[in-house]
Amino acid sequence: MKKLFVAIFGLTLLTGCMTTSQGVLGTSNSQVETRNYQSRTFDTNDKKMVMRSVIATMQDLGFIIDRADETLGTVSGTSFKNDSKMTVMVRPSGTKQMLVRANASANLHEITSPTAYQNFFNALSQSMFLDAHMVE
Repeated sequence: MKKLFVAIFGLTLLTGCMTTSQGVLGTSNSQVETRNYQSRTFDTNDKKMVMRSVIATMQDLGFIIDRADETLGTVSGTSFKNDSKMTVMVRPSGTKQMLVRANASANLHEITSPTAYQNFFNALSQSMFLDAHMVE
């Protein structure tokens, strides 16, 4: 009887650990693909300027900044217009580059469209260009 209980318990654990082809979070993209379109590197080592540009870009896109921590290099914001949240991380990548990675969700579901992230990074690039050339 004890062996039967252990066998059933073991099968239950194995069944619970199985994943589908969609992956752990229900997306068909691999983690590498997702990280690729959620990340960009910028040729600067000025973390403070990049953080200011991230905050300005998020505000331009309608986000209200919830938290910004320069030490950790994170900015989080909420957009009530389309019920979405975004967290952006900024960290050094090499000696003269900053890596910016964004993660967004809408209605409690991860945004997996590469186009949404491309639009964010295009706006961020323009903001950083204007900041670097002191255009107001």
